[in-house]
Parts: sequence; C-alpha cells; structure tokens
Amino acid sequence: MSKVRVLIGTKKGAFVCTADGKRENWDIQGPFFGGWEIYHMKGSPVDPDRIYASQSNAWFGQVMQRSDDGGRTWVTPGSTEEERMTEWGFPGGESNKFVYEGDPGTHKHFDGSTRPWEFKRVWHLEPSLSDPNVVYAGVEDAAIFRSTDAGKTWQELPGLRTHGTAADWQPGAGGMCLHTILIDPKNHDRMFVAISACGCFRSDDGGKTWRPINRGLRSDFMPDPDAEVGHCVHRIAFHPSNPDVLFMQKHWDVMRSDDGGENWREVSGNLPVDFGFPIDVHAHEPNTIYVVPIKSDSEHYPPEGKLRVYRSKTGGDDWEALTNGLPQSDCYVNVLREAMAVDQMDPCGIYFGTTGGQVYVSADSGDTWKAINEHFPSVLSVEVQTLP
Repeated sequence: MSKVRVLIGTKKGAFVCTADGKRENWDIQGPFFGGWEIYHMKGSPVDPDRIYASQSNAWFGQVMQRSDDGGRTWVTPGSTEEERMTEWGFPGGESNKFVYEGDPGTHKHFDGSTRPWEFKRVWHLEPSLSDPNVVYAGVEDAAIFRSTDAGKTWQELPGLRTHGTAADWQPGAGGMCLHTILIDPKNHDRMFVAISACGCFRSDDGGKTWRPINRGLRSDFMPDPDAEVGHCVHRIAFHPSNPDVLFMQKHWDVMRSDDGGENWREVSGNLPVDFGFPIDVHAHEPNTIYVVPIKSDSEHYPPEGKLRVYRSKTGGDDWEALTNGLPQSDCYVNVLREAMAVDQMDPCGIYFGTTGGQVYVSADSGDTWKAINEHFPSVLSVEVQTLP
C-alpha cells in the first residue's frame, strides 16, 4: 500500500507526518529548526527523498535547508562544518545568498512612495519536474531565483523583476511576495507565477522573459481597476493534465482561465464570500476545485465562526460546503495561501492547516475530515508527497 508524507511549515519549526494509504494513524516527526519560521517545504517529484525548506528568522534572516532522506536529517547546502555557524549563529555558505542582478531600482509602496528592492525571505520553493538538483525560489521583494546545484547557490532569473511594469509593483498586506510558481508538466519552458500585489505572469522560454496575464481581473481598490498589473492574487493552481485551465483565489473573487491565463472570468458563484487565500485542484478530477472562504480582507476568520471548505465539481459554476468533521461554531482561524495540498491517492486526499495550529485531512476528497494534530504552531504551509 502506498504511503503519504505531509510537510508542514509553521511559525515555530517544521514537521514531517507520515501515514499509510488509509491516512488514519500518523507518525509526527519534529519540530525541525524549532523556533524558526518555516515558510515553505516541498519535495522533489523526481526523488522522493529530496525535500527543500525555507527557514527564516527576524534576527538571522533567510536560511535554505535540504533533506536527502525524506526529512529525517537536514543540511544547509553550501555550508561546511567549519562555516556552518557565524559568530551570531547564522548558518553560513552560498545557499543563503540571494542577490538581485544589476541595479535593483525601485518599486512602488502602497502609500504612494517608492522603495528600493530589498531581499527579505523565500516564500515558495518549486522543485524541477525533471532534475532533483534544480529548484526555483519565489522571494520577497518579488523575484524568481533558480538553483542548479541542489540549493547550494542561487541565481536570479532577472527577466521578471526587470519587466517594464516592475516599477509599478507594490506590496500587499503581507509584503510584495512571489508566492506561487507553476511549471507546465507538458512543456517545462512554460511557467506561471503569482505575486501579491502585482498579479500573474507567464514565461514561455524557461524564465528568460515574462509577460503579465491579468486580463479580466478587476480590483476596485486600484486607481485603474482594470490595470495591467497591481492585482492582489492570493494563489493560482491547475491540474497537470490540463495546464491551460488555471484557477485563482484573488483578493476578492475566485477566477478561472481556459486559455493559459490570457483571459480570466469570475467563478465565485454561490460561495458565501469570495475572499480567501488557498485554492487547489483534485488529483484526478481536473474540474474539481477547493477553496476556504474567510469573512473579509480585514476579518481573517471563517464566516459565522464555521470552518468550511468549499468544493466545486464543475470548475466553479456551483459550490458545496464541506463541514463533516470540521468545527461549526466559535472557530476563528485562518488558512493561509500555502496551507492546502492534495495527494495522488484514490480516493484523493485533501489537506489544510490553520493559523490555530490544526492540520486536517480528508481521505475521501473532502466528504469527511479528521485532524492529523490540533496543536501544531501556527501553520504557514502544507505540502504532501505520495510515496510507493
């Protein structure tokens, strides 16, 4: 029977949880890097033992971590034992150097001023679909980097940050973060990224050049609600079998594109509210999607204090509330943009984590839910690997 491995990044460390195909009894390992924020962890689709992690700390900054044994042990790529820790306890080595190419220039701030570009942290890691030593990083301030040596060194793909619209990019409430990277499994040179609060961009040449793909998005908080860039996109997703169909959870509005992001249309339908952060797609049903609505952009908790995942089996035309096993009173947690994932089992498993420290799993595509654990630190990200 296949197994699943769930990778959980929290505000106080990383956790690795494993279970058999029934997804009932969980072995929980961690915390790894206790006390550090783990913004994101993700495993290689090529090598199931290879996992990358983004470790961050207000004092010591950004650290990259890698496991080559499924999360049991970790190394800081590029750091020898002699240089692993500097005087202040910051892991040394090339892996922690993210340098913007050329003159960084400036971008807009939400108060109307301009600010210089400044690297702050890695929000998202996206391992290559073909090479376990290649991994992409989405960072704040928004840029995309690539490592070809398993995280030891990182080089910016400058075509994105030097795009002609970049001077007009500005941060959302959580910062100006590149938080989503999608690689087309049918054409690895085609990539999609999402940036808050800038919008979506697509590359058709492996990240050398990029163009905005935001036609159809509307953001009433902007001076020009239909502008080419400036939209606060929270998350995008697609099904690997049909990468031309993209789904988006935006700052207000759930959206869909049927042409690789060229045009978008709203599919919020009968959702109780169309504000939220995560969105994901069923492993075997390309038109089945999941979102977790929260009350508003200022009240980050479920409407009526009821934690409900919503599922659409029609690509967004209509939605149903999934509540069995989830708290339906006095629940005031949030589910962040990276904190939802799906496995490849049949039936498909759906996972999500909350800012209250609960991580839930549904082994039947959302019909019923159980907690893996209700006492993790605040959850920043959830990813899952399906193992032989």
